[in-house]
Amino acid sequence: MKTFCGRANPTTGAMEWLEEDENYDYHQEIARSRYADMLHDKDRNMKYYQGIRAAVSRVKERGEKAIVLDIGTGTGLLSMMAASAGADFCYAIEVFKPMANAAVKIVEKNGFRDKIKVINKHSTEVTVGPDGDMQCRANILVTELFDTELIGEGALPTYEHAHKYLVKEGCEAVPHRATVYVQLVESKRMWSWNKLFPIRVEAEDGEKIIVSPSEMENCPGVPSVCDIQLNQMPSSDFAILSDVVTMFSVDFSKPVRSASTYYRVQLEPVKSGKAQIVLSWWDIDMDPSGTINCTMAPYWVKSTSAFQWRDHWMQCVYFLPNEEPVLQGEKVYLTASRDEYSVWYKLQKASGEEENKADFRVESPVCRCQAHLLWNRPRFGELNDQNRTHQYIKSLMNVLKTDSVCLCISDGSLLPMLAHYLGAKQVQYFLLLFFLLLLSSSIHFFKANHLEDKIKVVEARPELLTSSHLEDKKISILVGEPFFTTSLLPWHNLYFWYARTAVTKHLASNVTVLPQSASLHMMIVEFQDLWRIRSPCGICEGFDVRTMDDMIKNSLDFRESKEAEPHPLWEYPCKSLSDPREVLIFDFRKTVPQQCLSTEGSVNLLRKGRSHGAVLWMEYHLTADISVSTGLMQISNEKGNCEWNPHCKQAVYFFSSVIESETLADLPSAVTYAINFDTKTGEIAMDFKL
Repeated sequence: MKTFCGRANPTTGAMEWLEEDENYDYHQEIARSRYADMLHDKDRNMKYYQGIRAAVSRVKERGEKAIVLDIGTGTGLLSMMAASAGADFCYAIEVFKPMANAAVKIVEKNGFRDKIKVINKHSTEVTVGPDGDMQCRANILVTELFDTELIGEGALPTYEHAHKYLVKEGCEAVPHRATVYVQLVESKRMWSWNKLFPIRVEAEDGEKIIVSPSEMENCPGVPSVCDIQLNQMPSSDFAILSDVVTMFSVDFSKPVRSASTYYRVQLEPVKSGKAQIVLSWWDIDMDPSGTINCTMAPYWVKSTSAFQWRDHWMQCVYFLPNEEPVLQGEKVYLTASRDEYSVWYKLQKASGEEENKADFRVESPVCRCQAHLLWNRPRFGELNDQNRTHQYIKSLMNVLKTDSVCLCISDGSLLPMLAHYLGAKQVQYFLLLFFLLLLSSSIHFFKANHLEDKIKVVEARPELLTSSHLEDKKISILVGEPFFTTSLLPWHNLYFWYARTAVTKHLASNVTVLPQSASLHMMIVEFQDLWRIRSPCGICEGFDVRTMDDMIKNSLDFRESKEAEPHPLWEYPCKSLSDPREVLIFDFRKTVPQQCLSTEGSVNLLRKGRSHGAVLWMEYHLTADISVSTGLMQISNEKGNCEWNPHCKQAVYFFSSVIESETLADLPSAVTYAINFDTKTGEIAMDFKL
């Protein structure tokens, strides 16, 4: 059976109705899951197994039957661990039906059919009693319900319900407890993901400064956590202002409360500076004594010998509502407030005794400036990148004339203000906008810089632009970064080309388009760790989970295996096995052609290693000699280690089979590729052969 799905095409801007298989959502969910990453997490699996064995032993030593409740069983792995450790019976709960069906097959394949019952329900719907899903309450509670923030997947309400209705009082729990740690830091790099810094422009009539509106300066931002691979953040990019302290912990063996609350700790800064960021992570003790511990601590807190790469649990970056100066040795209070699903922080100076009696609960931050709703964290970083801004300034200085009429097509861009400051005062500029949020945010910016009379905002889609919108003027300079909030993959920003094509009749015959063109680039890489998210697991801690591998492969083959996916590669180290290759060119000086753009060829492999996939990115050629890259910045050494643009996600196409070469003689000489850009749909199809 087929179903129709509506979507806005990010590249062409068109509203489309696509005929999809009725199982499309299911396949997408499985293909994009992180099950493989979890099964490859040796440290997690080993610690869970040790904790489960110990819990079963403690129950048996009391002379009781070991009845296990496993909430969010996934593959059934933790239940199989419990059964093989001697548990008398396990109830394995899984709400996602395809996953529950896979768990049934995996349990049977491993010979635990009589010991494990898979229940396809949400745990809050599970019944207990002679006619219920569970015959009796469990005395061992096993779960893996955690995300990077610990509580973001609803762990607290799930535990709260389980203790009330599904497990016995005084039950064993694996994990037994979780502890959240925090550290106060100053970091210009991370702070640049949350606030817009002043932008200095050297114009002919002196230096101009673009400032952000006061609404943005004082805005606390959004409450959503920024979760990243903090182990890829060099120590030179932040200054530690406090020791690591325990913020709060949760004992899962006792009743858990999910109601909103707050925690407060006193910190004594070890260094003076500007407190901007709270870094946070957690660990879990699998047993009451804390001898079996699984930690997410970053590299400067624990030895690298204990380091386990994982993508399903990372570390948290929280932005304080405001930058707070702190002095070494002068105590401050850090308050963590939480609801059922999220945590946020506030820093306060320590003062008198009355503080101890006050309620320090802090309301969840709400973005008032709208910029935090419009721009994600990498976008803030991109706008704060002085080197990148300088390239645009240089390019604009090359093309602007005193009588220029500019049209800017980009979401939430500062280009119109740069163009105004670099051109003559009588020049008029037009900014094309499609979202009310963009409109409001842009007007705030123009007012803060006293430019509301200088830049005209046109509220129209490109194809609906009229001469009256432009006061019957012809556009002499069409500019774009290009950046659009709807873009996920690097080539989605080619929407600029489609918008340029739609406004052709309004362009002067000698129009300058900036950027004048774009190119798609490609390189074959070996990933240090990211390959794990696509790699079959086979046997996990002695259990056969190939049913899960087959299920993921089937869903990937449905569509995803033939598509690239976006990843911020500064967080995922890789080395180049080939030179970078320019594969397609898009000429913005001309309209989008009717025929497809295609290329095929081969790229030579120059280094030994495992060919995990191809990375693709865009480069924008602002003028003949000035370009900006959204991908590779440089190959930093002879080993082929890559440095990537930290503000953009690159496209990764994982190869379905990996060729491993230990020596150059083993190397397949080349990877052949075929890449096709369909100008009607704006989609890029690609195929690689090793």
